[in-house]
Amino acid sequence: MRIGELSKRTGVSPRSLRYYEEQGLLASSRSDTGQRHYSDAQVQRVSLIRQLFDAGMSSRVIATVLPCVDIPDDLDVAEETFTAMTRERDRIDADIAHLIETRAALDVLIGANSRHRAELSMDQVARSA
Repeated sequence: MRIGELSKRTGVSPRSLRYYEEQGLLASSRSDTGQRHYSDAQVQRVSLIRQLFDAGMSSRVIATVLPCVDIPDDLDVAEETFTAMTRERDRIDADIAHLIETRAALDVLIGANSRHRAELSMDQVARSA
């Protein structure tokens, strides 16, 4: 299938599919005129790539993880993939901790602003009386 059909079947733009190829995440064959052609199996691969992107992984990390799908019986590949996934989970955990701290700081500011607004409101009521 050509890039337009793969795009329609996966909901991923042709531009993104070209990017996946540039990053080594997706492969195609080329016609004599240079058009990309994809196998039906690439539909499933694009779906997996989208899931990994949606999980917050970078193309670099995805490129490290995909060989585990391509070569499932290779222990070295499995070990490398495990290390990459563990490192990615640790990064996500750190991001979550930072977001929780940021939310707590914002809650303090919201509380201070709420008190200030209440004071301003009472002052305005007192001035109008």
